[in-house]
Amino acid sequence: MNWDEAIEEYSDYISLERGLSKNTKFAYTQDLNKFKQYLEISDLDCNPKEVQPNHVEEFLVYLHQLQVSEFTQARILSGIKGFYKFLLFNDKIDKDPTALVASPKLSRKLPDTLDFLEIEKMLSVIDLSKPDGARNRAIVETLYSSGLRVSELVNLKLSNLHFDMGIIKIIGKGDKERLVPIGKDAMKYIKIYKEEIRKNINIQKGFDDFLFLNRRGKMLTRVYIFMIVKDLAAMAGIRKKVSPHTFRHSFATHLVEGGADLRAVQEMLGHESITTTEIYTHLDVDYLKQVITEFHPRGRRHQSPNAAKPEE
Repeated sequence: MNWDEAIEEYSDYISLERGLSKNTKFAYTQDLNKFKQYLEISDLDCNPKEVQPNHVEEFLVYLHQLQVSEFTQARILSGIKGFYKFLLFNDKIDKDPTALVASPKLSRKLPDTLDFLEIEKMLSVIDLSKPDGARNRAIVETLYSSGLRVSELVNLKLSNLHFDMGIIKIIGKGDKERLVPIGKDAMKYIKIYKEEIRKNINIQKGFDDFLFLNRRGKMLTRVYIFMIVKDLAAMAGIRKKVSPHTFRHSFATHLVEGGADLRAVQEMLGHESITTTEIYTHLDVDYLKQVITEFHPRGRRHQSPNAAKPEE
């Protein structure tokens, strides 16, 4: 019994026997495929019958490291548990490996996730007529577009912007470099900031290559970025605890919930594997850009026909 056959049988069951909707059927099969992907990138060559409880538990830890919310983790685990109950009921397996696996404790708070409409609301309250407004719009778009850490954002350099290829080079933890796709809206507002605001700043010596600057021509601090995001959330009437990390968390959650490949999300976040460093796989930049386009709410498929088009 291989994974594809088992997932197909389960998919037919939930569609025909349980009469669930196409969207629910799609969600269940996507979640099972995520688990299958995890086993593959963890070099765990096992079929559904050979899965052990620790495999499922380590998968949940992996999702946590990808900053997927507990609610989404619980939903994915529920789908996996349903799959194994089906296999057990139909005598495909002798023992359910998920039976004793506990669901993530929802009280264990990660940063709140913003939905796409909340992010749009925060963007809408930015006053673009002010110099700081144009810069702040570019900052928030970049945080959500590429899932950057706040430290990576404040250290983002002009020399690391490669808009001709739709990517930026990030220096992450441990001075490790990675290439991350950047969305068209983020590129649009960065260009506006560079061409209309930044060039008029008296830039201090040593800060020429930093993208985001304060009025005195120096790089922004992490605390200042926190203040920008906190103020925008308050102006937008959002009562959740919002920080720059919230956008990184939302970036990862929205991609995973949308069906993105776990390896691509891991690569874009700059995460090492939690089980073995061999899992950290270099992926083609064109593939990562395709993932953003297909699964990120800021991708082309998700934008309305009336959305403003970025500058060429």
